[in-house]
Amino acid sequence: MRIAFALAALGAGLVFGLGLLLSGMADPAKVLGFLDLAGRWDPSLALVMAGAIGVGAIAFARARTRATSLLGAGMQLPTKRTLDRRLIVGSALFGAGWGLAGFCPGPALVALGLGEPKAVVFVAAMLTGMGLFELIEALRHPKR
Repeated sequence: MRIAFALAALGAGLVFGLGLLLSGMADPAKVLGFLDLAGRWDPSLALVMAGAIGVGAIAFARARTRATSLLGAGMQLPTKRTLDRRLIVGSALFGAGWGLAGFCPGPALVALGLGEPKAVVFVAAMLTGMGLFELIEALRHPKR
């Protein structure tokens, strides 16, 4: 069964990465063009996002009616519906990084695979940030 999960994850990752490549979202210039409202605005990212939201809405609606995934694992859907300080600050940091670099994690990994030098710097910074988060969480909540 572990092989089935690994193959499903590989397939999902390949489809996601291919979608990012075909839509141009692995190109930071394309993303920055979307965020440039005062200049040469490129609305194509909005269309990509709308398509992704539509597919995601259908998938989540279907998932809510199931107790197990297609591979037999238990469904683990998010239940939290409140906005807290950590979510808002994290969202603001994510948006600032996205606007400055033109990358978010998925497209950055695709661009890294394509050998994009900016992606190397972004992924290194992203991994450093993830490591710092884990360190801070371990200090905040030591295991007993």
